[in-house]
Amino acid sequence: MPPRSATITVMIQAAYKAARGLVRDFGEVENLQVSKKGPADFVTAADIQAEKVLRRELNRARPGYAMLLEEGGAVAGETPEYRWIVDPLDGTLNFMHGLPHFCISIGLEHDGEIIAGVIYDPLRDELFHAEKGAGAYLNDRRMRVSSRSILMESVIATGMPWTGRDHHATYLAQVALVMEQTAGIRRMGSAALDLAYVAAGRYEGFWELALKPWDIAAGLVILREAGGYITAFDGRDINLDQGDVLAGNDHIHGELKSLLAQAKAR
Repeated sequence: MPPRSATITVMIQAAYKAARGLVRDFGEVENLQVSKKGPADFVTAADIQAEKVLRRELNRARPGYAMLLEEGGAVAGETPEYRWIVDPLDGTLNFMHGLPHFCISIGLEHDGEIIAGVIYDPLRDELFHAEKGAGAYLNDRRMRVSSRSILMESVIATGMPWTGRDHHATYLAQVALVMEQTAGIRRMGSAALDLAYVAAGRYEGFWELALKPWDIAAGLVILREAGGYITAFDGRDINLDQGDVLAGNDHIHGELKSLLAQAKAR
């Protein structure tokens, strides 16, 4: 087993503890308490409880760090140069419908740079984790992006805007072009897992519009440490607050960038 730093160990243990409640509640889908945050945007009691566990465990281990939580928002800390970026349940809609594809995502930011990430899929018991300069791992196995270099042989993941979101026309133009040039498109409903899957070589690329920092943070460092690229659509450095994400291996990233530029030109 590769050595794990104290920081990664803290993140993993927090994810494991929060996952227990998610696994239990997933078996009680019909009894879930659900609230609506906006059009087609929901939060369950399971999200809130998992976030409480994560906040407690991360605070216990690193009490001075700031936080950005999907449900709880920004939390100031005495050591603000460090910030946890946390999504307690990425894939809430899947969870609500009994679809077994969701995860916990924890990123650690230092002075504006993501330096560590953990993505945990509790139903498959798959733990994706990475720390800057130390490589990326799936459970205890070193992870690398796919080596496929031909777009027509590649599977690309995406996330589509839903009711109440903008960009529907832009997204449909993107899908039309990507669909013509690839082996297939997958829309699974968890951006964090999509990024982890690119890192693991299961997908060759991924794109999505208007993601949030907690969707991106952990996957960003995991993907880069697995040898992948993650940028804005135009190839510039990614902005967590802007949220348009393009990811891929070193061959496919550039090809996807060109397709998205063509879609924009239309």
